[in-house]
Amino acid sequence: MPLTRSKSLPSTDAIAENGGSDRQNLSSGRSVAGILHKWTNYGKGWRSRWFLLRDGILSYSKIRRPENVNLLSPSDDVRLIGDNSTDRLSRMYSCSGRGRRKHHKTIGIVHLKQVSSYRESKSDNKKFYIFTANKTLHLRTDSRSDRAAWLQALASTRRILPLQSISGDFSFVSPTDLSISTERLKKRLRENGINENLVKECEEIVDSEFSEVQEQIKLLHEERTKLLDALKQLEMANLEAEASGIHESVYQLPNHNYSSLRSGKYSECSTSASSDVFEDISEEDEPSFHDTIECFSEPDAGSENMHFKRRTRLPDPAEKEKGVSLWSMIKDNVGKDLSRVCLPVYFNEPISSLQKCFEDLEYSYLLDQAYEYGKSGNSLLRALYVAAFAVSGYASTEGRHCKPFNPLLGETYEADFPEKGIRFFSEKVSHHPTVIACHCEGKGWKFWGDTNLRSKFWGRSIQLEPVGVLTLEFDDGETFQWSKVTTTIYNILLGKLYCDHHGTMQIRGNRQYSSTLKFKEQSILDRNPHQVNGFVEDVTGKKAATVFGKWNDSLHYVSGDAFNKASASLLWKSTKPPPNVTRYNLTSFAITLNELTPGLEEKLPPTDSRLRPDQRHLEKGEYEKANEEKQRLERRQRMSRKIQESGWRPRWFEPQGESESYKYTGGYWEARNERRWDDCPNIFGEFTEEIADCA
Repeated sequence: MPLTRSKSLPSTDAIAENGGSDRQNLSSGRSVAGILHKWTNYGKGWRSRWFLLRDGILSYSKIRRPENVNLLSPSDDVRLIGDNSTDRLSRMYSCSGRGRRKHHKTIGIVHLKQVSSYRESKSDNKKFYIFTANKTLHLRTDSRSDRAAWLQALASTRRILPLQSISGDFSFVSPTDLSISTERLKKRLRENGINENLVKECEEIVDSEFSEVQEQIKLLHEERTKLLDALKQLEMANLEAEASGIHESVYQLPNHNYSSLRSGKYSECSTSASSDVFEDISEEDEPSFHDTIECFSEPDAGSENMHFKRRTRLPDPAEKEKGVSLWSMIKDNVGKDLSRVCLPVYFNEPISSLQKCFEDLEYSYLLDQAYEYGKSGNSLLRALYVAAFAVSGYASTEGRHCKPFNPLLGETYEADFPEKGIRFFSEKVSHHPTVIACHCEGKGWKFWGDTNLRSKFWGRSIQLEPVGVLTLEFDDGETFQWSKVTTTIYNILLGKLYCDHHGTMQIRGNRQYSSTLKFKEQSILDRNPHQVNGFVEDVTGKKAATVFGKWNDSLHYVSGDAFNKASASLLWKSTKPPPNVTRYNLTSFAITLNELTPGLEEKLPPTDSRLRPDQRHLEKGEYEKANEEKQRLERRQRMSRKIQESGWRPRWFEPQGESESYKYTGGYWEARNERRWDDCPNIFGEFTEEIADCA
């Protein structure tokens, strides 16, 4: 049996030196095969897959029980890479007599002609990546020499692949090199007795026709050349985007003295020969797991988020919920500030206003795209994607009729989402007026702001008027600022509850473009609600693009001042609602915000919203306990004004002059890494008047 195992091969730097022998081996039909560990998803981590490189095609399949699978035929001329591959294949053949075998099913194919590049990992000497136009494979070997062997095989295969991946069988012959001879034609005409004048005329006709054909070939050649150049540029752009999305090092955040994201490293599920176990997976299991695409990233922070899959539903309620009579509340609360009204927990959803702020970052990828467009010099598309981001924050409010918990003074919330490439932090910095400050850092941008939400309860409706400025700053210095529009919740007493956003949003940029968005107020007979229309204009006031859509669905744009929906391009589309809908109508993203992921609780400060007892009881459906805790914390909340007037200051934010805005002072993530929460009180514990006086 001509199956062989590879010896230790040189690193990729030495591949070019023996390219001739590799070319000879691969061109003669020899294939390369072996076991690689492939990243699948957060739920299952690294999984062993059987990889086969043959005729420029890299295929991989699951490894099932040996009695069910015939991985290779004994007649195949295949070079095996790795001891693990050889051992497992030997066991497979030793089991070949146990019952009926069926061919394995290929679950993935990569044509090397479509591969943009492949490269080693800088942080792990056993890991490497393969980039294609629409996918990225994260692969890991059992040893450094095995990785070098696979990379050498890929490089050798790429070198022997012809240019037919783009050019086909058409040879790149310059039109000027094409010629035609009329000697045979003239000889035949003379043999038939044609006079010389007619022969010359026929020659001129042929030359004229050939000249036209030559001109057409020249045009085709130029178009083909342009197409090849465009494909090369697209390939390079795709490679650059992939490389930026799959990076072993830290996210390139703005350089501030409080940015400390190098504290930890993602640890990966260890897959070695010692854990060599055949998988027994049915085909029905396959739809539950998906291969990682280019959005997978490998930053240096938040290691607790790599080993689990975020939840997709809330816990099942422990009790049956009891309704509340609105009529008994209305007479005492008409015209009052809603933030001062102690409502039963029935009217709350199991997240706080601090967490609600983070919901605005659900579509943070829009800011990543804006950063990339601005980086490439397209300032107009950057402004358009910023406008789309400003609108996208309202999509999660559709069908959300419950009120988030009002945070206690000093309450905080952190969100570390490495899969989105962002870190978010918020704190309640003032109780009267109620002000929440937040700060978020992403890949190439920063986002911060503070909001004073003025609310009024008018009996049949609730009106919310945000007061505050949101700021977005890119690494290149370009900034955008805007304020939110008014929100009103209608039909509190009778009819179907619904939420509407209305008003004008001005997004002011400090460079070339600014935006104006009009949120149309919904009328009773309006058959097309939730409309948003606006435009992007340059510094001279000239309209550069028109935007339109719905704040709960999508946003499109048309370049220029003319409005033509047929030529519109999509900027943003909202995600589908989760399959497990509750009465809170939380989005899939919102369901994850109050989750205490494995190992997270001991890292949080005692002020984090996830530790708030009434909110946790409500999430679990323990309504009686939630009401009791809410009333207890409301009594503590009423002492907040006294505490604030006694000289209390926010821990992580500070006011900026007379503007009444707040800015993040830094230090939170550093304190988190050191578990240093000495100056963070247990605000959710027991609290008395005497403690308030001491504070």
